[in-house]
Amino acid sequence: MPIPLVNSIASWVLKKRIHQMELFMKYPNEVQQELLRSLISTARHTEIGKKYNFSEITNYKTFTERVPIHSYEEYEPSIERSRKGENNIFWPTPIKWFAKSSGTTNAKSKFIPVSDDSLENCHYAAGKDLLCMYLNNNPHSQLFTGKSLRLGGSKEIYRNNGTSYGDLSAILIENMPFWAEFSSTPSSEVSLMNDWEIKMQAIVNETIKEKVTSLAGVPSWMLVLLNNVLDTSKKEDIFQVWQNLEVYFHGGVNFQPYAEQYKNILPRDSFRYYEIYNASEGFFACQDHNNSNELLLMLDYGIFYEFIPMDAYGTPEQKILPLSEVVTDVNYAVVITTNAGLWRYRIGDTVRFTSTKPYRIKVSGRTKHHINVFGEELIIENTDNALKKASQITGCQIIDYTAAPIFMEGKEKGAHEWIIEFKTPPENLEIFIIELDLALQQLNSDYEAKRFNNMTLNMPKVHQAREKLFYDWLKKNDKLGGQHKIPRLSNKRCYVEELLEMSGRSSTTDTLEVS
Repeated sequence: MPIPLVNSIASWVLKKRIHQMELFMKYPNEVQQELLRSLISTARHTEIGKKYNFSEITNYKTFTERVPIHSYEEYEPSIERSRKGENNIFWPTPIKWFAKSSGTTNAKSKFIPVSDDSLENCHYAAGKDLLCMYLNNNPHSQLFTGKSLRLGGSKEIYRNNGTSYGDLSAILIENMPFWAEFSSTPSSEVSLMNDWEIKMQAIVNETIKEKVTSLAGVPSWMLVLLNNVLDTSKKEDIFQVWQNLEVYFHGGVNFQPYAEQYKNILPRDSFRYYEIYNASEGFFACQDHNNSNELLLMLDYGIFYEFIPMDAYGTPEQKILPLSEVVTDVNYAVVITTNAGLWRYRIGDTVRFTSTKPYRIKVSGRTKHHINVFGEELIIENTDNALKKASQITGCQIIDYTAAPIFMEGKEKGAHEWIIEFKTPPENLEIFIIELDLALQQLNSDYEAKRFNNMTLNMPKVHQAREKLFYDWLKKNDKLGGQHKIPRLSNKRCYVEELLEMSGRSSTTDTLEVS
């Protein structure tokens, strides 16, 4: 299809969709309440609909009184029945796909239902919206003159019935419209290969000959792929391979720890980065302006949102709020009700609203991924931003990291123990640690209070990880590629201890302490 015709069609779709977005931005709470009524009505004859008398629920208040908050563990028996072929349990249409998500808090796999409704009206709708927003902000884009390089996961078949499971990205690739295959690379056959290390080189070999205009995937794994492209092509930067490359659509992990490395291999000021916030459970938000660090919460994808303030999360004082009651600059746990049959489901993510007119967010971390052993309430957003600042000051680059508490013992005060793998180490690690500690204090008043005069916390301890330590840990735990990522923070020491053991260290060796 000629490019001018493609652009004309895209422009028509764009204008129509922009109007719909303006509608939910202007009337967000009305759109959400109408969506909730639609979800309840659709599922009223399902097993869960009968259990909670959906036919009698007419408003949000009754919904909250009837339907409890669910964790995955509480949903698992119903999901297992659905995986074995039972229908009409939590959604009226058959569920044929399940997104496998091992997460980073539990070795046990989770299988998240993906309905046809969620595929079409959430995930694929979001993909079209993302293109619409990008084209609206970049009217001279030549995106359609080439292909999108997508980096997805693998697919496995659940053999004993008609259902299948795999990484969400693999499910999307498997089910995408036929026309999308022509605008994407690599081929589905390569994209869905199981062996990550073999697949990585196969992707390089296939895509290096294509005209690639956009990238899509998780930053940590996309960086591995792009470095492999440079190694294979013997080029100095990615634009020497794909001169028409103009945008990278990324999500899954915070981009900040990788930003400098991307700038080094993509050295063009006009190159765009667009962030998305999606998960196995749904597509939630995306960047809708160039150079923005906020994400627009998408309110018409079949997902009804609720939020739990993290200062009381998991306590008897816990409150669950609808979208209309959130405020800015508060850390919230996300609860969703979806068109795949998840009802008041805790997804484990935390967000912070930067605006309520319209509703814009930043992803701040995970409900289980924080350090709060000493009342410091350290979250991933804090550590990512502190590392970015310390790296800029000391001129280093970070590949990956994790941190955990050092518990008090006797009269010895506590501390945080870090393992950091550097691409470019700081010239003076001691100065880096000082800057990291100062940045954390500036970003987090609770951490600052615990660090005051070493009252509760001593200075951090830092291990400089050997090359590929985190990669080897992921490989050992069968977590290479896809949506797998390093657990950044933990209240427990299991990740730190395992990584130290793999590197032949202990918590008392090869460690730099700063007094």
